[in-house]
Amino acid sequence: MRKVRVMKNQNEENNPKNEELEDKKYKDEKIEKESQVTLDENNSNHKIHLITIIGEIEGHENAGNQSKVTKYELLLPQLASIEDSDEIDGVLLLLNTMGGDVEAGLAIAEMVASLSKPTVSLVLGGSHSIGVPIAVSTDYSFIVPTGTMVVHPVRMNGMVIGVPQTFNYFRDVQNRITGFVCAHCNIAKERYEELMMETEVLTKDVGSVLEGEEAVKEGIICEIGGISQAVAKLHELIAAGKASDLVKM
Repeated sequence: MRKVRVMKNQNEENNPKNEELEDKKYKDEKIEKESQVTLDENNSNHKIHLITIIGEIEGHENAGNQSKVTKYELLLPQLASIEDSDEIDGVLLLLNTMGGDVEAGLAIAEMVASLSKPTVSLVLGGSHSIGVPIAVSTDYSFIVPTGTMVVHPVRMNGMVIGVPQTFNYFRDVQNRITGFVCAHCNIAKERYEELMMETEVLTKDVGSVLEGEEAVKEGIICEIGGISQAVAKLHELIAAGKASDLVKM
């Protein structure tokens, strides 16, 4: 009787249905814990890693307990793992963020921009402040018609010392952000700075709120679209990359 029970357990372990259930359970847990999943059930046999940038981008200090956050210290190693993986073909970024820590946001944007895998971003809801560089860091970008992007100068919380060094620091940080954005999309530096310093849009601040069509018209985002368009574009980029690799070989 004991041998029969062992054989039954081995058959259960080798059952394809059990393996599918385990894979689904693993994916569900990854979505719940990390808001990430690998999309691999498509006809193209491409493996797309989905990453979400949600809520506040948390930096070196913890955000409030009630805040939805994206932790950059967890995201950077995951992006490095994606770059090192032979199994992942491309990356899809979904963004709905209010912005957050400038250094953390720029670190994420630089990391995404330096990936060798094809990348596509999709702005859902909003990609405000330091979310703008992340949205444009991919090879191609989409925004839904109701999506928004807020472009404004660098702000700083807490005590600020009124000395020339402080002004120079703010200016240098802003130049880094502006330079990155303009290098990764089709808006001119002068126009981006005009939007950034607009005084008649935000009631308590300077800057501009751009809705979907406006963000595309200004050249910040490539195209209006949703998840189907973003996924289709990523499949297109992956296929083009693989075809290019075959030609080189």
